[in-house]
Amino acid sequence: MKLLVAVDLSASTEKIVKKVEEIAKEIPAKVWILHNAVPEPDTLEFRVDPRAARESLAKKFHDEHCQIQEIADRLRKSGVETTALLVHGATVETILKEASDVCADMIVVGSHGRGAMYELVVGSISKGVLHKSTIPVLVVPTHKRS
Repeated sequence: MKLLVAVDLSASTEKIVKKVEEIAKEIPAKVWILHNAVPEPDTLEFRVDPRAARESLAKKFHDEHCQIQEIADRLRKSGVETTALLVHGATVETILKEASDVCADMIVVGSHGRGAMYELVVGSISKGVLHKSTIPVLVVPTHKRS
């Protein structure tokens, strides 16, 4: 089985990765850890101070790349075949494209459990992936239940 696992590198990432590790050891599965690095390189700061913006984004992307590589290394050490991917693009569409590119059998995303107002204004990545995906999607709840 091939799993594409979308992570945002927030505190919820650890819960998602632990669940994927359980699944991947049981099935077994090949795992792609995907992080969509935002903002995309075409931002307003480039017009104001291009050099500072490039340096700031380069550092941010380097740090994010190191984080997903550490996750992939940890999974590999536990016996799970894993590849780390750092990409740019519209988040839902990028997740779906990458899932197609690696011929994933399932997409794994997390749910932060934010309220309806947040979803109305900002949107929900997990909801977008659920509605648009043509392959199964596992949504791992990462928030505390009240």
